Amino acid sequence: MNLSFFDQFSSPSLLGIPLILVATLLPALLLPSPNNRWITGRLSVLQLWLINQITKQLMIPLDKKGHKWALILTSLMLFLLLTNLLGLLPYTFTPTTQLSMSLALAFPLWLATLLTGLRNQPSISLGHLLPEGTPTPLIPALILIETTSLLIRPLALGVRLTANLTAGHLLIQLISTATTVLFSTMPAISFLTLIILFLLTILEVAVAMIQAYVFVLLLSLYLQENI
Repeated sequence: MNLSFFDQFSSPSLLGIPLILVATLLPALLLPSPNNRWITGRLSVLQLWLINQITKQLMIPLDKKGHKWALILTSLMLFLLLTNLLGLLPYTFTPTTQLSMSLALAFPLWLATLLTGLRNQPSISLGHLLPEGTPTPLIPALILIETTSLLIRPLALGVRLTANLTAGHLLIQLISTATTVLFSTMPAISFLTLIILFLLTILEVAVAMIQAYVFVLLLSLYLQENI
């Protein structure tokens, strides 16, 4: 039973070919393709409005120097948002439940923000490793602690995203299994678990959107520290 619960997180394959690439590229296929007109219909208007609102929200913590990252951060936000929401559909696969996928997104972008700070303002970036007014005997220990805290950021980003989505998927599968099993023996309890499943699904939709926003927001805050 435990293996069947975790089978949903294994990468699907067809004729021995991994389909994780298809699952990764699917969100981009859902967006309207551009043509020679700015607005082609209500869907394009809704898409432009959503992208505009997301970009404004992500640019709030950043000053003007960080606005050049708007395209990267907005594209990442849309990718994570669509990927997380599509993973809630039946018989689908969520690439962000794979820790390797989350770390592959978190580590390069975190490293880019760190290298940006070291290139533009090396003294200030290195000064974050030692808080002002630190007693002399505590300087080696604090430098070690702050360095560890800095290096663990991409791991925290990836694990947070993967763990929250994995926990939600497992809860949904556990409660849906209980609903199916109890339907023939205890219909009243089965109906109660069905209501819980419905409420949990709404909660997971919110979690999928919040986790995508938190992932990109933390990256923007790391960027602001280094610019």
